[in-house]
Amino acid sequence: MTNELVRLVTRVENTRSLDGVDRRLWPAAGKLIGRRWSRALLHGHWLGHAVHPLLTDFPLGMWMSGTVLHLTGGDRDAGAARRLIGWGLLAAVPTALTGAAEWAGVDELRDRRTGLVHASLNVTALALYAGSWIAPGRARSLAVTGGLVATAGGYFGGHLTEVRKVSSRHPEFDAESSVDG
Repeated sequence: MTNELVRLVTRVENTRSLDGVDRRLWPAAGKLIGRRWSRALLHGHWLGHAVHPLLTDFPLGMWMSGTVLHLTGGDRDAGAARRLIGWGLLAAVPTALTGAAEWAGVDELRDRRTGLVHASLNVTALALYAGSWIAPGRARSLAVTGGLVATAGGYFGGHLTEVRKVSSRHPEFDAESSVDG
């Protein structure tokens, strides 16, 4: 029995209509990691592995916390929810930058297509959370919708790292031989 989500991701991986977007964006994203120092910084060589997955916890955590406050706290917690969402919007900037750098280092077209969908969903979530921050009267519904879209984006990001093993790492890991304990 085939899982519908597996079918969906497989369709995304094979969606050639994304190739035009890829041809326009991939060279521009490549400029982010065109210099050794920028590649090392944005790919997380200083950390030992990709910094992007670590950074995703900040905007997502703040956005989801703000959403929960909107749902459970009512009007008295609306200010705190808005501040959390605002901090999440700020944290999304370096997260997106490191994500673009990760995507720029991907060779497989199949994985770049998936990365485009991942990024598109995350940009949509960011826009919904920005709307939530800007429009207090619609904050709750926009935040909930943003959370759902961010979850879908996370699914595609998880597919890239867990299934396709797409992730940068410190170069020493590539040169390291496997040692059995």
